[in-house]
Parts: sequence; C-alpha cells; structure tokens
Amino acid sequence: MVIEITNYYALPGQVEAVLAQRRRASEIRMRLGLPGGRIFTKLEGPGPDVRWECAFDTRADYEQDLAVRQSSEDFSAARRTMHTLLERFERNLQQEAR
Repeated sequence: MVIEITNYYALPGQVEAVLAQRRRASEIRMRLGLPGGRIFTKLEGPGPDVRWECAFDTRADYEQDLAVRQSSEDFSAARRTMHTLLERFERNLQQEAR
C-alpha cells in the first residue's frame, strides 16, 4: 500500500479558504474518476492546518493517479489557487511497513 499525504500550512487568516480549496480539489479528483481521499483539519498542537491523504494499492496505481491529475487543467488550476493561500506545502509518499 502507498499513501500520498499532503500538508497545507495556511497563510494567516486563510485556514477556511485552504479547507474550501482542498474540498474543491477533491471534487475535481472525483469528476476525473479518482478517489477523493480524506481531509483532516488540525485539532491542536503544531503541524499543518489541513491535511489530505489518499491510499493506493500499488505504486503503479499512484503513478496513474498522478498522470491523470497532471493532465487535467481543472486540477492544475486548483493547485495554483491553493498555493496562493499557503505559507508552506508538503507532499509525502509513504508505504505500509511490513
């Protein structure tokens, strides 16, 4: 199993806008036939204001998902808008430990 995790650190006063934009990006993913993933918001402590994650059975499944996103102008536009709202962005790809 491969999990993509994205962490969004909002600019001051932009947490709700970041959350709304992440929701829009997930809706675009679903229109493209991709899984929407799961969205989390910070409850307390340090860390990202918004976190998104999506699990894939294999690395090949992840690569296919990535290719679909990269070929979508709608998704690219959503990504560009998101980056105007952020102080910091992180993407991590992890695999299940056995």
